[in-house]
Amino acid sequence: MFFDPNFLKPLQSGRSFKALSCAAALGLITLADPSTAQDTGDAQPPKVSIAAAYTQDITEEATFIGRAEALNKADIIARVSGFLDSQNVEDGALVKEGDLLFTIEPDLYQATLDARNADLDRAQANLELAKVELARKQELYERDATPESERDIARANELVAEAEVKSAQAAIKQAKLDLSYTEIHAPFDGRIGRATTSVGDVVGPNNPPLVNIVSEAPIYVNFSLNEKEFTSVLQAVGENAASLAESNKSPVVKVVLPNGTELDEEGTIVFVDNRIDPLTGAIRMRAQFDNAKRLIVDGAFLSVQIEALKPTTEVLIPQAALQRDQRGEFVLVVNDQQMVEQRYITTGNTVGTAIIVKDGLRAGESVIVEGLQRVRPGVAVDAVVASEQPGE
Repeated sequence: MFFDPNFLKPLQSGRSFKALSCAAALGLITLADPSTAQDTGDAQPPKVSIAAAYTQDITEEATFIGRAEALNKADIIARVSGFLDSQNVEDGALVKEGDLLFTIEPDLYQATLDARNADLDRAQANLELAKVELARKQELYERDATPESERDIARANELVAEAEVKSAQAAIKQAKLDLSYTEIHAPFDGRIGRATTSVGDVVGPNNPPLVNIVSEAPIYVNFSLNEKEFTSVLQAVGENAASLAESNKSPVVKVVLPNGTELDEEGTIVFVDNRIDPLTGAIRMRAQFDNAKRLIVDGAFLSVQIEALKPTTEVLIPQAALQRDQRGEFVLVVNDQQMVEQRYITTGNTVGTAIIVKDGLRAGESVIVEGLQRVRPGVAVDAVVASEQPGE
């Protein structure tokens, strides 16, 4: 390069000379260093990790929302009025059928029973007297010593006495029943809730329930199937709606608890309704679970899963490959030329960390699972197989 030393003579200050010297030096360095030139033609394709779509025999599950319902549950109401004498079990206790729960003051009802027994004794005495009187009137009538009317009156008095005896016996039965109601027993095995009254309170039929009791094991789970799914189940097992609950070929029923864990029990279908609900287009069904660990609670909402009777072969890919946009779900496929293709797919249920592909992808095709943010459709990539391949 030609450099004219006369170029520096017109400069009047040393500062200007230094500035121009630095500028010239930088220009020379730039021209002399070929490493600053950008050559886009030598850029390396981005590296991505891929996984192959694979097939697997899947027993698919249909999932519904269900609700737990106890086989038996009841509000315990006092059937007679009186002071609550005792609570014989603690709140929340497990009880057996016949266990004594509460006692209502029995003295009044015992006294009433004693009075009714006395009434019966009186009525029976009157009946004996009426029988004696009728016999005497009958004898006098047969000897023409008394008019027929006297005999008829004696017979009527006997009938009245018999009626009084029956009335006294009925009163005793009622009094015994009322006395028995002063002891409140568990109607079935279950667990009681929190008592709403305290010892010493006045209770009766018009007061709120004393407590409620719920049976916990076994337990029902109610759910509904739409008519298409229900018809498919019937065709698969070769049963009709009436016999499905009694068939040993009924599908397996499982539940997922409210915390997301699956109950380690299988349920059996015990009830199928007799009609499709016209408002929902579904039929109500009921499954029964042993509920041995009492993890299903009456009234809880659960996810109910019904397994298909026969497994089907499905195409699966890792969930990490799945992306979404306004058109729907898609994956980025690496073809044989190491080029990226965008492929919209139709997905099914998830299976662990994988997802079923119903349409849009064939087994063996490679999808990108790592490095998605570095590529776009139509570019070449340096694809390497992911370290962990699903389905192996």
